[in-house]
Amino acid sequence: MAEETTTPSAAMEYPIEAASGVHFSGLRPDGLLISPASSPASSSSQRVLSSFPASPGDLSAPHKQPFVIGVSGGTASGKTTVCDMIIQQLHDHRVVLVNQDSFYRGLTDDELKHVHEYNFDHPDAFDTEQLLECIGKLKSGQPVQVPIYNFKDHRRCSDSFRQVNATDVIILEGILVFHDQRVRNLMNMKIFVDADADTRLARRIKRDTVERSRDVHSVLEQYSKFVKPAFDNFILPSKKYADVIIPRGGENHVAIDLIVQHIRTKLGQHNLCKIYPNLNVILSTFQIRGMHTLIRDREIAKHDFAFYSDRLIRLVVEHGLGYLPFTEKQVITPTGSVYTGVNFCKKLCGVSIIRSGESMENALRACCKGIKIGKILIHRSGDNGKQLIYEKLPKDISQRHVLLMDPVLATGNSAIQAIGLLVRKGVPESQIIFLNLISAPEGIHRVYKQFPSLKIVTSEIDVALNDEFHVVPGMGDFGDRYFGTDDV
Repeated sequence: MAEETTTPSAAMEYPIEAASGVHFSGLRPDGLLISPASSPASSSSQRVLSSFPASPGDLSAPHKQPFVIGVSGGTASGKTTVCDMIIQQLHDHRVVLVNQDSFYRGLTDDELKHVHEYNFDHPDAFDTEQLLECIGKLKSGQPVQVPIYNFKDHRRCSDSFRQVNATDVIILEGILVFHDQRVRNLMNMKIFVDADADTRLARRIKRDTVERSRDVHSVLEQYSKFVKPAFDNFILPSKKYADVIIPRGGENHVAIDLIVQHIRTKLGQHNLCKIYPNLNVILSTFQIRGMHTLIRDREIAKHDFAFYSDRLIRLVVEHGLGYLPFTEKQVITPTGSVYTGVNFCKKLCGVSIIRSGESMENALRACCKGIKIGKILIHRSGDNGKQLIYEKLPKDISQRHVLLMDPVLATGNSAIQAIGLLVRKGVPESQIIFLNLISAPEGIHRVYKQFPSLKIVTSEIDVALNDEFHVVPGMGDFGDRYFGTDDV
């Protein structure tokens, strides 16, 4: 589980704090950690939890970056309801909800004397630095202690907190979570929950009178004096930062279903795909994993290596073609019916980086009849001294979309040389699709640092480069193994 809790009965004393604490898999926590230093059981269970990989099957990386969702909106707009619905639909993932309300600053004795004059809806009412520290640690896979705020006493519980461990999804909810750019920068998705002002006021009155023991007069006075001005000055202007706006809050099931589908897609992506939106890894299946297992096996026969490499290359090429622009086209079928489809991109060519890239040419020709294919040769003199020594490209290449082919993206040196040449020839960066079978993170970073609009399509992202600049686990020298020159 993502949370550790002890003394379950203690939660009954803090119903409001439990509501503003953390979630796990759609369930409210039902306990507090009291005096953590004296709890040997908690430290023991924490060691066990941290020993597991961040995601099933991911044994090569100790931690996978969680997907961080920010949920903002006016007071009583339905933010918590939306969060609950998202968490319930993500029941097969580890999800934690962190409320901004947990990070209210405790009031001083002087402020408590004039509590009705204190603006709880102003950005200064929150300890943003501690919030940043908390989310930062969760993103790096470290456990954190989330403070508990007592809304009756307007102070934090000094000896109580909630322990939250590494998780797949972090939902940060609060009225002002979009206000600070540093907090926004931690988010992968930003959701604004929109609701009618009268509806929000009615909900606010019901919540504060029932749950926070306040009278209607004080609630209305606080609303007109602090809540509405804060919404107009801080919350509503932050709406422009939202990626998704949900009208009607928790009643909008269609919007929530679409958001959950998007989150599931992102959770299935490699961490680098979240950083670089133009990086595309084809969906892994048992067939693809099986073929990778075969071509990575150093004992495989040469003809089997070439056979299964060709199958994988064909999949990568087909996937890459899917990112080309298409135009709508209607045809008449043999039954006399009209079928509305698409027309293939006409201005297209391939470019292979000699020599490994030539192994991908047959798959491209099989997919695109009569396609023109250019060639680039880059001499490898050491790992940092690569030099372009030959190029033969179509004369009108600047008017074409280009499929650049090289089975392995390692350091990125050859790729950068080749892409740079294409750009100098007038090919727009956004019209280049780089196809490869495996990629190293170092190469991806280097390529996207110089060419952020380029599309990369690969079948797997490996762990790293070793000290000899070879991709690991990798598959060795692809050209030698494919063309049978590894024994020469």
